[in-house]
Amino acid sequence: MVLGIRVWLVLAYAVLYFRSAHSYNRPPAREDISVFYSDDDDDDSNSPEQVHISLVGEDKMRISWITKDSAPATVDYGLSPGVNGYSSSGTTSSYHYLMYESGSIHDVVIGPLKPDTVYYYRCGVSSPEFSLKTPPAGFPIKFSVAGDLGQTGWTSSTLDHISKSNYDILLLPGDLSYADMYQPSWDNFGRLVEPLARQRPWMVTQGNHEVEKIPVVHTRPFTAFNARWRMPYEESGSDSNLYYSFDAAARGVHVIMLGSYTDFGPDSAQYKWLESDLSKVDRNKTPWIVVLIHAPWYNSNTAHQDEPESNDMKAAMEGLLYRARVDVVFAGHVHAYERFTRVYNDKADNCGPVHITIGDGGNREGLATKYIDPKPEISVFREASFGHGQLEVVNSSHAHWTWHRNQDDEAIASDSFWLRSLASDPACKL
Repeated sequence: MVLGIRVWLVLAYAVLYFRSAHSYNRPPAREDISVFYSDDDDDDSNSPEQVHISLVGEDKMRISWITKDSAPATVDYGLSPGVNGYSSSGTTSSYHYLMYESGSIHDVVIGPLKPDTVYYYRCGVSSPEFSLKTPPAGFPIKFSVAGDLGQTGWTSSTLDHISKSNYDILLLPGDLSYADMYQPSWDNFGRLVEPLARQRPWMVTQGNHEVEKIPVVHTRPFTAFNARWRMPYEESGSDSNLYYSFDAAARGVHVIMLGSYTDFGPDSAQYKWLESDLSKVDRNKTPWIVVLIHAPWYNSNTAHQDEPESNDMKAAMEGLLYRARVDVVFAGHVHAYERFTRVYNDKADNCGPVHITIGDGGNREGLATKYIDPKPEISVFREASFGHGQLEVVNSSHAHWTWHRNQDDEAIASDSFWLRSLASDPACKL
């Protein structure tokens, strides 16, 4: 029965995504990695799994995990191993998707927390002790960026590289698990990323593989994504988990997560929220603005050309980002790496954001290896390899970006450049 359902879901997915999938010839697919807990853990229905953390406001963290059965949504935590002097309680939820029923999903917000500090914590009543590190209060601060992760051998390599980068916050511009409606794959993905995601905050937005909408049969998109990866949208004044913002480094970096697969037109709630959010940023106090989307607005790969999620969203929102002097825009979707110069309205512009496509985390669909020839002048560097990026914001005026291929040693940067904040550039003052 389960096998038949999975075959049906795969066929349904193939129909739904045929347009994006047939736009280029992908290399052979790689098998997903299966991650299981030990038999002892499986016997305990209250044992936490898929633990991950995310930022909530200036000094709080959300800790999320899943248990097979209902269990207390409590987190005990403290500054020393084995000493849990603080305790917080939260909420428990679950969801159904066709014949699948999730475990109990627990969300607990802890804090206030000290910056740049290691905390030790336990989830519920039957948990080993984990540890997390809060981001620094100011500069420097390091972000790891990886899109289109999936759960293959390439994913494992990417995560291994990221684990060695000593990052403070991970940013993921969509396409997390590639479950594609087969919900147990979400559980497997949660186990795969847990060793990293329970130690540092992971801030994510959705991609096309999170939509998981089946016409007539299942009409609620993003069911699994919203239930499993709750982000601090309410704290940023958003009405949707699909778009939100947060601050890092004592408000020195304002990060905006946008939704490529929810309404983005001038009359949409997302557009109005973005307009309002950008208007609140004081560039004298917040010199950096970073934006994440899934479908890239600039792309010289033959993959995913002429899609409304790219073209229409760019037409609707690019002006907002340009007028706000956004510094950099990260995107996924295209399974390759590409960096553009500062650009606006399809032309090089010293006051426009740098656009970077980083949809090369390790998905099972393979790499997008074909590029448009000749290379557009606004495209600075492009390569179809799996990898991840690191953005280290050194101070209020300068940041260093590096892109690392999986086949290279972590110390080797395949592409790198220094970035000056537009807030510090007199020529771009508003």
